[in-house]
Amino acid sequence: MDGLNAKVFELDWEAETARIAARLREATARVLHKRGLVVAISGGVDSAVCAALAVRALGPDKVFTLILPERDSASSSARNARVLAAHLGVRTEVVDIAPALAAIGCYAARDEAVRRLLPDYTEAWRMKIAIAGGSAGAINHFMLIAESPQGVRRECALPLPEYLQIVAATSYKQRLRKTLEYFHADRLNYAVVGTPNRLEYDQGFFVKNGDGSADVKPIAHLYKTQVYGLAQHLGLPDCVATAAPTTDTYSLAQGQDEFYFALPWAQMDLALWALEHRRPVGELATALGTTEAAAAAVYTDIERKRSSTRYLHLAPLLLGPESST
Repeated sequence: MDGLNAKVFELDWEAETARIAARLREATARVLHKRGLVVAISGGVDSAVCAALAVRALGPDKVFTLILPERDSASSSARNARVLAAHLGVRTEVVDIAPALAAIGCYAARDEAVRRLLPDYTEAWRMKIAIAGGSAGAINHFMLIAESPQGVRRECALPLPEYLQIVAATSYKQRLRKTLEYFHADRLNYAVVGTPNRLEYDQGFFVKNGDGSADVKPIAHLYKTQVYGLAQHLGLPDCVATAAPTTDTYSLAQGQDEFYFALPWAQMDLALWALEHRRPVGELATALGTTEAAAAAVYTDIERKRSSTRYLHLAPLLLGPESST
């Protein structure tokens, strides 16, 4: 191997596809005792690969997909998800969750927090939050970015109370989607498929009892680079097989690296792989084209996220006597 590069992610794609499909089939029937699988498809590559693997495992008749747009979703998301569903030949249902989110106070709570910082902010504006600091060795902090209908952008530091309220409000979206997934899973006696890749799962980039909830997670061991490789191997439509990862949560376009990760996904994949395989900081620095200090900061940021999001992976804590049965 010539240095640290994308070659470390190469797989026997057909063997891996067959292995996951076999395990998914066994888990559905023998462990979960379910008749099929529910997959919420977002128009992104992760859910697309999960849906395709479900079809490979059980056939299209035993896979039910959901498309769940809301007010801030990109119009391309639902369109690409429909293309995927047609390509796979699976049943699908489209539910606009915006009315339910509005009724529960998702948008109002978010906007109230934004207006505490930008009093002239209205529903006509668009917004997002962005992360900074971690890749430079500092503690991560967040910025609020808002754009008026006239295209004027405003940026300001995002204090903790407003950050927490905005994130709590937007987490309604993932939790409501999961509620719908489990409704259909219950009525069909199906299991729910979770769609995080290894990077998201390891770094806690999911909402507890939201997109973090599932009965089976078929790609949580695969780096994002490998998920893209499987998408190509499975012959998925280009609109999903090459889709750039976004949060699709805020009204302004937002990449995952902008919101959560210290680096773009391909570089974060290399950094996570290098850390897991105990590669020296200098080797990562060379691969990323940066300084050893910056590479060391990335390692530190990964470890910090693992520590701060560990609770997301925990089952409910039971506080009875140890001798209880």
